[in-house]
Amino acid sequence: MKVLSGIQPTGRFHWGNYFGAIRQYIALQGQEQSFYFIADLHALTTVREPAVLRQNIKDAALDLLALGLDPAKATLFRQSDVPEVTELTWLLMTITQMHLLDKCHAFKDKKAKGIAADAGLFTYPVLMAADILIYDSTTVPVGADQIQHVEVTRDLAQRFNATYGETLHLPEAYVLDDSAKVPGTDREKMSKSYNNTIPIFETPRKLRKIIMSIQTDSTPMEAAKVPETCAVYQLFKLFGTPAQQAALADRYQAGGMGYGEAKETLYQAAMTHFGEAFERRTRFEAAPDQVEDILREGAHRARAKAREVVERVRSACGLTAKPV
Repeated sequence: MKVLSGIQPTGRFHWGNYFGAIRQYIALQGQEQSFYFIADLHALTTVREPAVLRQNIKDAALDLLALGLDPAKATLFRQSDVPEVTELTWLLMTITQMHLLDKCHAFKDKKAKGIAADAGLFTYPVLMAADILIYDSTTVPVGADQIQHVEVTRDLAQRFNATYGETLHLPEAYVLDDSAKVPGTDREKMSKSYNNTIPIFETPRKLRKIIMSIQTDSTPMEAAKVPETCAVYQLFKLFGTPAQQAALADRYQAGGMGYGEAKETLYQAAMTHFGEAFERRTRFEAAPDQVEDILREGAHRARAKAREVVERVRSACGLTAKPV
């Protein structure tokens, strides 16, 4: 299995990022190939402040390493440190039909909202396809709402192969477990765009304040409560064992417990769950040269594979002499 995944440095990672994707990315490391990149080129479609982007990239690397990405098992690198990906993007663009891009979600959503969509957003799926194809990836972990990206990648690879001969490998989507629904502080899906996230690496004081701000209903403390309709309980289920979940559900249904007590239980569970990650992040943050070495070594390994694939594609297109 050759795994490839990227994550955008558009802000600090939150619980939704972790339970929805990062946790499962890390579970897949150690395969025949496990490539994970910080998608800084993609981030340019939304982040236009250089200092902010640099800090976001740094934080993304620190967070991934702290959460358990092991450089001995996986390759971590900055997308922009492999310039071959932009060359492959252009080569794919020459066989990409406009109507295929016009149907893609991100572009359609922006158009529907009346937001100006630039060429970067319009051609975003081609760069994403290049990200996948340039490493001969076989497995791409995605959420159910991102399957289209892999389908577009397969379409482009098939069109290229039909035009120039069998050159690119077709990847398969690995649909991440979406059973871990992660509500935000407003009970809607946790998302930066909704401004309702709970950051993973926040100071204990700020984290408690954010958790205490989670919206709940007005059921009196003495009354029984329904755990499954409460965002606090839904979030606790991400951390607690089955026995712990059952115990908290009993407290809800018995009455006599305020939501403040449930929120405190959630806070303690989160601090325990991410405790080791906090410690690792502190160590990595104190060793910036080590982190930079990890990213550079990762880029070195990634570029070796990328060059191999780009040369194969160039040859297929007629840009270089055909191998004997």
